[in-house]
Amino acid sequence: MPVTALVSAKSSGVTTSALALTLASGRPSLLAECDPAGGTIRAGLLEGEAGAGYGLYHLAAAERTSQEALAQAFASHLWDMDEAGHRKLLLGLTDPAQAASLSRTWPSLSQMLHVLAEAGLDVVIDAGRIAFNAGELHPTLTPAPLIHQADLVLLVVRGTEQSLTLARHIIKPLRNELTDRGNGPGALGLLLIEDGPNRAHQVAEALETPVLAALPHDPATAAYLTNGGRQPRGYSRSPLLLHARTATEQLEAVASRRQIQQQYPPQKTSPQLAGVLHRLNAKRERGRRV
Repeated sequence: MPVTALVSAKSSGVTTSALALTLASGRPSLLAECDPAGGTIRAGLLEGEAGAGYGLYHLAAAERTSQEALAQAFASHLWDMDEAGHRKLLLGLTDPAQAASLSRTWPSLSQMLHVLAEAGLDVVIDAGRIAFNAGELHPTLTPAPLIHQADLVLLVVRGTEQSLTLARHIIKPLRNELTDRGNGPGALGLLLIEDGPNRAHQVAEALETPVLAALPHDPATAAYLTNGGRQPRGYSRSPLLLHARTATEQLEAVASRRQIQQQYPPQKTSPQLAGVLHRLNAKRERGRRV
């Protein structure tokens, strides 16, 4: 299953989208809340149920002890989001000042997330707002290794001119970053929140990047995932969760195709063979016209 990192140019619903994908997946799933600016799920959807003793920050101290300690800490800090334990959550930072301590933890955390993906989990990373420094991902303000190694990196955008304007400024450096240090430019795609006048094909054309999945503008469900409280009526069949279920399948298919392409890259065709193929195609076209 893929490891999918969600990012944004500015607040565009990354955390809400990540929650929707995780909760709606038809497979066991894990959401890692890795926004260096701090997590919001603890005080939002969970309404403070999980204390500061749980979460990402504690992995940094464990990593300085040993890889085994890190693995044990990772397992013990996962929060069950459903009674069956099929939906897991790694809660984010309670204080952005803690982000600097994670710089050496990100690579090891990325490896663990990929191991879980290989075991069959859908892994979603809330990587927060993208920040650059001298043309590269900022080492403190972004979880750069998680983004570099993700199977898919989705820039979350809305169909508004404001959102597209902000996205235009980061789409090229983000693509360059994945080309030079990441999983390749093909890992980059858009997750469209259908809020605003621009449709998927218009957004893809404006940002010169494919829309790999789309989620509807569903204020009631989004408000619940953001703030907690009482579940809205028809929550389990809400447009957001239904479309998120479809989106997870679409993303898994895209990631699978990319994996096959990387394992079996297209072979270069010799000029001689290319000429033969051209003549055969030309002959077949003449036959069709006759």
